[in-house]
Amino acid sequence: MIMEILTHPNPKLHEKSLPTKVEDIRAGKFSKLILDMIETMNSKQGIGLAAPQIGELIRLVIINTKDGELPLINPKIVKKSWRKSTDDEGCLSVPGTFCPVKRNCSIEVKAYSQFGKQLKFKASGLFARVIQHEIDHLDGVLFIDKAKKVNKVD
Repeated sequence: MIMEILTHPNPKLHEKSLPTKVEDIRAGKFSKLILDMIETMNSKQGIGLAAPQIGELIRLVIINTKDGELPLINPKIVKKSWRKSTDDEGCLSVPGTFCPVKRNCSIEVKAYSQFGKQLKFKASGLFARVIQHEIDHLDGVLFIDKAKKVNKVD
């Protein structure tokens, strides 16, 4: 089911999400939500979607990778490169807006899979940028909050 994506300036986008219990993940409580989020993200040609963007204040993101969609529950960045890069970003919750945002070039992430398995992996480039962008959503931060210059596209 394609869900409605909240858009800026909806105040819910600035609320902090709550962690999810591992028992709830393993019980499959988020299976339908994950499938709906994947369908919603893909219908909008997105490369990432966080649960707060569809009104759910839980720590769940979907990342579109070259190998398919990657759901991450309770994702946490445990290591960041000192090197950063600036690149344009956009967001399904801030349509028609793109701006340069400085992010770490590589990160190490811990999270749970949709089946409750603990994951730990390294990400770099666009993959790392998307994960950082989506985790920001979980903390109530939009990319326009970090940008020095906001560019609207008509």
